[in-house]
Amino acid sequence: MRPSRRTALTAAVLLAAGALAGCERGSSAGGGEATAGPRGCPAVLARAKAAVARAERTDVPWNGPTRGPRAVPGKTIVYVAQTMTNPGVAGTAQGVRQAAKVIGWRVRVIDGGGTPAGIQAALSEAVTLKPSGIVIGGFDPHSTARQVAQAEAAHIPLVGWHAVARPGPSTKPRLFTNVTTKVEDTARISADWVIARSNGRAGVVIFTDASIPFARNKSELIRKELASCRDVRLLAYENIPIPDTGSRTPQEVSSLLSRFPHDWNFSVAINDLYFADAAPALRAGGRQGSGPPFNIGAGDGDPSAFQRINHRQYQAATVPEPLTQQGWQMIDEFNRAFSGRGPSGYKAPVHVATAANSAGATSWNPRGYRAAYRKIWGS
Repeated sequence: MRPSRRTALTAAVLLAAGALAGCERGSSAGGGEATAGPRGCPAVLARAKAAVARAERTDVPWNGPTRGPRAVPGKTIVYVAQTMTNPGVAGTAQGVRQAAKVIGWRVRVIDGGGTPAGIQAALSEAVTLKPSGIVIGGFDPHSTARQVAQAEAAHIPLVGWHAVARPGPSTKPRLFTNVTTKVEDTARISADWVIARSNGRAGVVIFTDASIPFARNKSELIRKELASCRDVRLLAYENIPIPDTGSRTPQEVSSLLSRFPHDWNFSVAINDLYFADAAPALRAGGRQGSGPPFNIGAGDGDPSAFQRINHRQYQAATVPEPLTQQGWQMIDEFNRAFSGRGPSGYKAPVHVATAANSAGATSWNPRGYRAAYRKIWGS
């Protein structure tokens, strides 16, 4: 073969290989993930910016239940917590306590300590106490199948918080209802915020806890939404169990800074807690608190997350769960169960909190929920 023809053939092969690589959906957690579609993502970017603008509104009125059964007196609720070091779990537990005081019930919180054995022991203890109802607070009921079966046999209704992937009732495992925002909405808006803030060009790290099905599902949905914009590259997908964030996150962040000193400019975590533990390593790595990387938590919007956001210290945004409102909702759901009614079906609207729209607040809850629940209960 002549040199000129050989050169032309080689160039054609390389060009074809490059075209194939550009169309391929990669899954590497280390070197960046290629995504499908034409270069850039103008349509996706426009949609993302519009969605984020809606989610950042702060004037949304209460759209939850306004009718329901009057308060059933004399009930006792046990809140079984995955771990009280999880700010979302702790926040909703506090909401349950507040609402129980209003409706006239007693509450006990049992901390599972974040380990399978601890959570199983905590739920076993809860069943033994024979309460009126039990909250499954932030853990997978399948991991406590024996204890869940015991509660069902004892006719103790279970209400979950982030217990299964979707809001509403569940048959396997049997939950009267699961209280959460819609995970698809939370995942999509957190990814949309990255797309909108970066104008469709970002190098992203995702932090997740794959041991919790709810969290794993959320991070996979985030990954999928990010992949809708070709020039948003997934650099790494870090699986760090929530109980291990304090010990593992700093060293993982240091490693990421070494691996991606220039490309890493956005992060999404399934829980704000990761950024509390990432901050010292980012600071030690010479990064400014105002970013990059610009970090968004896809839940839960605890007070420390708002403080980091308001002071621009290694977190730029959060998609907060309305933790206190959800605690009140769980009490309302139990009251419906005790009254022989069905669940309310309510799920809070998705919201994005930033320094620009939080007005210095350290939480977010829909307006008017306390008055609405008090009126329903007659309390």
